[in-house]
Amino acid sequence: MKEKEKADILIEALPYIQQFSGSTFVIKYGGSAMRDEGLKQSFALDIILMKHVGINPVIVHGGGPQINSFLERLKIKTRFVDGMRFTDPESMEIIEMVLVGKINKEIVNLINKNNGQAVGISGKDGRLVVAKKLEYPKEIGLVGEIVSVNKDILESLIKDGFIPVIAPVGSDEKGNTYNINADTFAGHIAKALKARKLILLTDVEGVLDGSGNLISTLTLDEAKMLIERGIAKGGMIPKIRCCIDAIEGGVQKAHIIDGRKEHALLLEIFTKKGIGTQIIP
Repeated sequence: MKEKEKADILIEALPYIQQFSGSTFVIKYGGSAMRDEGLKQSFALDIILMKHVGINPVIVHGGGPQINSFLERLKIKTRFVDGMRFTDPESMEIIEMVLVGKINKEIVNLINKNNGQAVGISGKDGRLVVAKKLEYPKEIGLVGEIVSVNKDILESLIKDGFIPVIAPVGSDEKGNTYNINADTFAGHIAKALKARKLILLTDVEGVLDGSGNLISTLTLDEAKMLIERGIAKGGMIPKIRCCIDAIEGGVQKAHIIDGRKEHALLLEIFTKKGIGTQIIP
């Protein structure tokens, strides 16, 4: 790359850096970006750079494949009900161990060893998230939905210069622990913080139209229409709904981007074209 090209990249990023300084971005971290070593490193560097230019990143992570692997090793059968993991007490113990004790600390360590300042917590710490059993027509076990978020904990960490990394489990008033969908969890955190952006890292380009082409920008009404007309399919439907709910709850923009690309966050945030789909009010 020539020197002028390097300079052009920095100049292109400058207005976005100025615009977003002081803003809070909630990032749902999952998929290939959590499994590939090169993508892990680029994610950590993206987060640290965001912090250094004045953005306050808050990370919510998933961990489905890692949970499956542990359950298989322990010979605990996994079954899904309409795409949701049936969570009995034995599975919940393993899920919490993997999400909170293993994955969360790996992400924190990765950021910190690259000279960031990350702190790992779960929804149970400081009663960050109060949950209840998800109301669903079929029995799904200890799957939860969020009742409330104590944003003061996160705001205190942000104020002190830390990057919060959150595992998506929560507990109810009686202390029962629940497994909560990470996209939904991130959406609730973003609403509570009135975040500038909610960003979901996925293993697809973004939202596609009926011909399979990437849609760069969607309004709320257009996003709803994609679901109503059956153009959005499968796992993309709950992601779009999560973004719609976040924007209706006060988040300014939501993004669904391809986490399989190195430095996906920087490319989406600091370039005119971006790489995924943004959903706007």
